[in-house]
Amino acid sequence: MFSRVVRQSKFRHVFGQAVKNDQCYDDIRVSRVTWDSAFCAVNPKFVAIIIEASGGGAFLVLPLHKTGRIDKSYPTVCGHTGPVLDIDWCPHNDQVIASGSEDCTVMVWQIPENGLVTSMSEPVVILEGHSKRVGIITWHPTARNILLSAGCDNQIIIWNVGTGEAMINLEDMHPDVIYNVCWNRNGSLICTACKDKSIRVIDPRKQEIVGEKEKAHEGARPMRAIFLNDGNILTTGFSRMSERQLALWNTQNLEEPMTVNEMDTSNGVLLPFYDPDTNVVYLCGKGDSSIRYFEITDEAPYVHFLNTFASKEPQRGMGYMPKRGLDVNKCEIARFYKLHERKCEPIVMTVPRKSDLFQDDLYPDTAGPDPALEAEEWFEGKNGDPILISLKNGYVPGKNREFKVVKKNALDNKVTKNSENSSSSNKSSHPAPSIKSEAKLEEILKEIRSLKDMISSQEKRIVQLEEQMSKLAI
Repeated sequence: MFSRVVRQSKFRHVFGQAVKNDQCYDDIRVSRVTWDSAFCAVNPKFVAIIIEASGGGAFLVLPLHKTGRIDKSYPTVCGHTGPVLDIDWCPHNDQVIASGSEDCTVMVWQIPENGLVTSMSEPVVILEGHSKRVGIITWHPTARNILLSAGCDNQIIIWNVGTGEAMINLEDMHPDVIYNVCWNRNGSLICTACKDKSIRVIDPRKQEIVGEKEKAHEGARPMRAIFLNDGNILTTGFSRMSERQLALWNTQNLEEPMTVNEMDTSNGVLLPFYDPDTNVVYLCGKGDSSIRYFEITDEAPYVHFLNTFASKEPQRGMGYMPKRGLDVNKCEIARFYKLHERKCEPIVMTVPRKSDLFQDDLYPDTAGPDPALEAEEWFEGKNGDPILISLKNGYVPGKNREFKVVKKNALDNKVTKNSENSSSSNKSSHPAPSIKSEAKLEEILKEIRSLKDMISSQEKRIVQLEEQMSKLAI
């Protein structure tokens, strides 16, 4: 029997296509900051793009349908005093976005339902804890209101955004600048890529490194490391000869990579975007004009090159749409928002199929917007896998809850301790509002009303008497 030469895969014929000009977002001054982040974040409602801003940092938030030329006076989110370096939409609320900036702060914003009408400079909460610029922002995948930030002070802080507190501070783990941080599928571990050429797997709640590989890539240029569905780690980096590499690592044994693919010689950092539902990874090089995509499988050689989407213009950054924002009727398996110098161009990745019916092999149940855990549960040690939803009838966004921050006042505890003794004696004189006290209040209000009526009738009577007296005097 002949062995099969071509590997069978339903993603072999995936093709990319840029949308028509009238569906692009034009006349946007994309940020020129020299920082290797994506500069763009997308969800099923909005696209957010970091832009050039004089005297501070700003980013645009556009409803997806707001295509065409964007007016220069279009409102921005502009609360930072330094350039914005990274932005990330909350996976559990499509109107909440976080931003990290050169001004050393992290800000969390609530965008109005239909987008911005006026510029927004007041965030819901400001998170202060980094001593140098904050270049990495990423939300916890399954727990509500948990945000991770990493700064050029080489430390990672995990925040409870609901209370505005820094809960976990990972210091002394990275001797140099952190290039990226990625949560695993259920948010129990993080992996990081650092300038010291090491990748680390960290348990943030125990605050310990559970795996480390030095010199994952020999080259000196920036690396990236992301978790895959099965717990393995995919890294992009450079060889000693400045060739771009893609490597796969088993977290149980980081001595040797499972596989290494060498691609080309270019100095653009490869940003990996991973789809856990299809096990396809897309590599977008900064300054490249192409998107390469690979399928990850369980059998050697594990990483299989699928195809390349090539265009003429180089990309300044890239946004990646979550699965629930795609058009399932057109067999769309990924959508990118490519940033040019002056515009943002959506690129659609499609699997060609003849049938119009829902293709359940392309769309297994995907992570929905509901969190599996509350922040407090996660900090106490619980883990929760993503709550999955079916895309069979398309994704219908639910009503987002208003995002609230409960500020805990450190003085409250002291005050209560001191006043406990006095408050016990006052309890009888200040009972909690009950049904009886409400009834009493109603009675008092009735009396006040009747008194008012009596006074007004007396006033009228006095006026009449005065008139009569004046006539008698005449």
